[in-house]
Amino acid sequence: MNTSPNEPSRRTLLSLATTAGLTAALGTLPAFTASAAPVRPAEVPLPADASRERLWWQAPGDEGSLIEQGLPLGNGRIGALASNDPGRELLLITDATMWTGGLNDTLDQDGQFPYGRSDFGSFTLLAKLTVDIPDHDLGAVTGYRRTLDLAQGLVTSSYVRSGVTYRREMYASHPDDVIVLRFTQSGGGRYTGTITLTGTHGEKPTAAESFGAALPNGLRYGAAVQARGTGGKVAVNGTRIDFSGCKDLTVVVSAGTDYAPDAAAGFRNPSLDPERLARTKARTAAAESADALRRTHVADYRALYGRLGLSLGTSTDAQRELDTWERLHARTRDPEPDPELEAAYLQYGRYLMITSSRDSLPMGLQGLWLDGNDPDWMGDYHTDINIQMNYWMADRTGLSPCFDAFTDYCVAQLSSWTDTTRRLFNDPRNRYRNSSGKNAGWAVAFSTNPYGGSGWWWHPAGNAWLCTTLWEHYEYTGSREYLKKIYPLLKGACEFWEARLLTVTLPGTSKEVLVDDSDWSPEHGPQDAKGITYAQEVVWTLFGNYCTAAAELRRDTDYADTIASLRRKLYLPQVSPSTGWLEEWMSPDNLGETTHRHLSPLINLFPGDRIRPDGSTPAEIVAGATALLTARGMESFGWANAWRSLCWARLKNADNAYQLIVNNLRPSTDGSNGTAFNLFDIYEVERGRGIFQIDANFGTPAAMVEMLLYSRPGHVELLPALPDAWADSGHVRGVPARGGFEVDLSWRDGRPTEARIHSVGGRTTTVAYGDVSRTVTLRPGASVTLKDFAK
Repeated sequence: MNTSPNEPSRRTLLSLATTAGLTAALGTLPAFTASAAPVRPAEVPLPADASRERLWWQAPGDEGSLIEQGLPLGNGRIGALASNDPGRELLLITDATMWTGGLNDTLDQDGQFPYGRSDFGSFTLLAKLTVDIPDHDLGAVTGYRRTLDLAQGLVTSSYVRSGVTYRREMYASHPDDVIVLRFTQSGGGRYTGTITLTGTHGEKPTAAESFGAALPNGLRYGAAVQARGTGGKVAVNGTRIDFSGCKDLTVVVSAGTDYAPDAAAGFRNPSLDPERLARTKARTAAAESADALRRTHVADYRALYGRLGLSLGTSTDAQRELDTWERLHARTRDPEPDPELEAAYLQYGRYLMITSSRDSLPMGLQGLWLDGNDPDWMGDYHTDINIQMNYWMADRTGLSPCFDAFTDYCVAQLSSWTDTTRRLFNDPRNRYRNSSGKNAGWAVAFSTNPYGGSGWWWHPAGNAWLCTTLWEHYEYTGSREYLKKIYPLLKGACEFWEARLLTVTLPGTSKEVLVDDSDWSPEHGPQDAKGITYAQEVVWTLFGNYCTAAAELRRDTDYADTIASLRRKLYLPQVSPSTGWLEEWMSPDNLGETTHRHLSPLINLFPGDRIRPDGSTPAEIVAGATALLTARGMESFGWANAWRSLCWARLKNADNAYQLIVNNLRPSTDGSNGTAFNLFDIYEVERGRGIFQIDANFGTPAAMVEMLLYSRPGHVELLPALPDAWADSGHVRGVPARGGFEVDLSWRDGRPTEARIHSVGGRTTTVAYGDVSRTVTLRPGASVTLKDFAK
């Protein structure tokens, strides 16, 4: 797929962030607010190969299994899972801010945080919408087909009844901030049925078109629905809307809360009436024509989706004739690759990113989608891999604006995190407290919520990992304004570690080094180990990033010198003489589980860059990292497989990196690890019970991109881990590279044939393939095309 010349550039997209008055000083994280009418564009042309970017099924989603079978909609703030059942359409509707709980700043007796739905809180559903069409029962229709059009961001279903073809289309519009359902037909048919909008928290509806209520924590919320039909009648009947004899029907839903990303205001906007605003948004959108609403949505969606085009090769006609669920089974059963399916899986990850991370809170463990009010781990923000993995894909696949939700969340939470750390981190009951008695900066626990709250155990290195994730976004964008925005987070994390680090003398030497205080390598082994590799590595990276930021912004020169001095004294891990692995603890022994899901000690293989197989890292360290990765194995949960694949891609082992992609594409059956009917990743928490966890849906596409292109500031490497399955021919268009560049890359027979390097702010970089390396110097906005990589 080629990028349309009418679609905005990545640099233009980076300037499109919006602000709400309540949050302008904090960042740019808008809440559920009123907005001006959007521009109504003309029809958006689609590329010729857009048909390859459609997923399809021959059955609707079962109401009891929507987390595995429902198709996801979203506009970045509100989302829904749709059943697409002909006779009873069900949408489970969420808002990213629909959270119970609060600050949760009373520690348990062990000095750790409570972690329950009544104290820490949970992400929950906001509403349910049903559209009942009694005479369209599934058993009475033929030719049923259900489609997710990735190229346009549309969910559709169609079927035939009594010779009439019925079609419905739905999407969540970001410009209009509503969910739209459009029911049409060809052949003289009519729609008759009922629409019901209900809450999920025991609300007692008094009207058909809207409801409003408040959670026990005081969060107010509301939802509203409007319906318009032609050729028939639409009328309110008590707590439902009836429609009869309609040639077509448009249903519009709006929903939201009074959450605001402002700790000083208690994370509420007291001037907002969510129900009233939902009614206004629904009525305003319903007054527009269905075609205008659709065009507006598609144009907005494609402005992001169209930034990256991808071909990994051509699938067979026989593969294309299978529906998506059958193709997943066939790919697992048969040795023949299905490159178009694999490319569609990557684009599905981009669809999920666009639909669940725009102008609201970031994505937690389940993104924007739920099937009830009791998600495992509260659907929270896990800070020891999961929220970070959720955003590894954004910049790598041309979706930098979708990263903003993560940044703005961290900025908005900082004051609460800092205050909680000051008051509670050195509690004498906290086994992770600073034994020096010093305390500064900010820290988080393994789980966080939207109210400045932490849950479960303290996670000292979590601040550093959040900061390195924020920093990588800067490496892609090069925005000084963004760097100013995250600078307080970087500095506060450094202040925490300046207070925390201990001076120890290495055994058998007189050399003094700085090490982490008592800590836990996620999520196994001793809980009181000093100098764990994970912390040493990520703090080393944090300190380097902070010094670069201070120099770039010309701030805090003396303090940056202090941090640079601390960085030089940090202990860095060695290879165990017993196992041959990179040590996870300051011990030659393996103190945890050999095949543990986490790869925390390899954090500077990926996502970091300190460990590189290019001769810049001591060979024994690379060998030790490789040995540890090998020992961890090739079978785990989806997100763990994705992280393994990324690490193997960094080591240029295409076979292992690709095999882990294939492992994640295995169909999930009876709750097993793998890919669900709707392509959500399933995490087997216990035998026979699997849950949806979205991180692998982003981590796996990130690994696919890393196999095609590796970058760090000043260096781009083409096809570092291209697998045989994609080697015949392919291309990727608009893939960003750290340092301020975009790359269009084509290959054939396993070698690049052409690479166009475009500057989006970067000036100089090397471009390498194998032993061939070229230096490229460009002014911002300029491009150069490279060929002849065999020389």
